[in-house]
Amino acid sequence: MIVVSACLAGLPVRYNGLSSLEEKIHKLVSEKKAITVCPELLGGLETPREPAEIVGGSGEDVLDGKAKVIDCKGTDVTDAFIRGANETLDVIRKIQATVVVLKENSPSCGSEKIYDGTFTGEKVEGHGVTAALLIRNGVRVISEMQFLKEY
Repeated sequence: MIVVSACLAGLPVRYNGLSSLEEKIHKLVSEKKAITVCPELLGGLETPREPAEIVGGSGEDVLDGKAKVIDCKGTDVTDAFIRGANETLDVIRKIQATVVVLKENSPSCGSEKIYDGTFTGEKVEGHGVTAALLIRNGVRVISEMQFLKEY
């Protein structure tokens, strides 16, 4: 079974209330070959919500207490991001997912790049909070771009 970011399946769960629909991923979900998760919603955040970025490091740093996830108004949403990452890991363990496809650049789901914490659109190499937790726990995490190349 594959787990995918809900926004990639066309669900309007992104911070701005939109999706990031990838038809191939949507098809997998509709064929019941994949299930969706949104770590930010699982963590208790709502849609729409203020955009957030990791400030002071990467997802690993957030998990280690060395960085925070802050929204564009300055609200610390770190706890919600960590809670959502743990809930996502629980789902993956329960269904014994073989691969997880996460939305690139997200402070939760970025598997290769995340925004740099300045809210200027600049990206840096690094993992989002959920991606970092999953990788630490031996889960294979790929971006939607990797998925489209491999599957």
